[in-house]
Amino acid sequence: MKKYLPDDKMRSLIKDNSSLLMVMSRFGISLGFGEKSVKEICSHTDVDCPTFLAVANFISGKENESTHVSLPSLINYLKRAHNYFLHFNLPLIRRRLIDAIDCSDTNDVAFLILKFYDGYVTEVRRHMEYENKKVFAYVENLLHNQLDEHYNIRTFANKHNHIETKLKELKDIIIQYYPEKENDLLNAVLFDIINCEQDLNSHCLVEDQLFVPAVERLEKEVKSQIPVHPTAAPTNLLQSEDKLGTLSEREKEIIACVAKGMSNKEIADTLCLSINTVTTHRRNITRKLQIHTSNGLTIYAIVNKLVELQDINLS
Repeated sequence: MKKYLPDDKMRSLIKDNSSLLMVMSRFGISLGFGEKSVKEICSHTDVDCPTFLAVANFISGKENESTHVSLPSLINYLKRAHNYFLHFNLPLIRRRLIDAIDCSDTNDVAFLILKFYDGYVTEVRRHMEYENKKVFAYVENLLHNQLDEHYNIRTFANKHNHIETKLKELKDIIIQYYPEKENDLLNAVLFDIINCEQDLNSHCLVEDQLFVPAVERLEKEVKSQIPVHPTAAPTNLLQSEDKLGTLSEREKEIIACVAKGMSNKEIADTLCLSINTVTTHRRNITRKLQIHTSNGLTIYAIVNKLVELQDINLS
């Protein structure tokens, strides 16, 4: 597909891909641009045009050369995205989720779904605040030729996880396990969650494939001026995905123990197993159910009557 160019009309980009409205907003570009070109609008709003086009082309899946990227402009874009997720989109989804599900004391699953969501938002906040305070500060120092010998962008990249994964898991749990009944509000909030999941995925990919390579180029440039001895980055461990399977009775027992808030050692002591055996069982449970968190397993245990609500630590 032909990539977007500086002389293209901005309205043509939006017509081609409406999700670029969010890209515009995160670059600080407002609506009402009439027939102006991308170059004209970027110049008027003091946005680096090559960086805007690099992001727009990347998100739209078009051929793109990402070497001409302004890191200050890209960092500003990423910070605005963080602000949008943390202070607008995720709180809005929570309010709509509360409206859509029965959060009374009698609805165990609804209570646990909301708890799962709040835990997820806490994790997203921690993830984005680390980037704001550590990663972006590191890059801003690099831009002033200040190199940290004990940190590099590959350290961040190797640990960078796609934070939309657990949101997908929450969506799947609601679809599969929330009591079946007609609920337009719930369908609407599921649509919001799906859009947020896709938006977060695009955001993480921009960081991985535009931001990180640009920082690596800057690191090389700074290192050529200041000799350093870079430390080795930690290895990123990847886990393979297998097909879903049927839970064994032992695995069901372990899920019940997890739902009760037990640690692996406590589970091992209770079931007379070794900690390594418990760890292996939990790994198999994750593979079979595609549920990666204790909160998710707790919801599964409640829905499938593996445990009673009074046995669960809800603190």
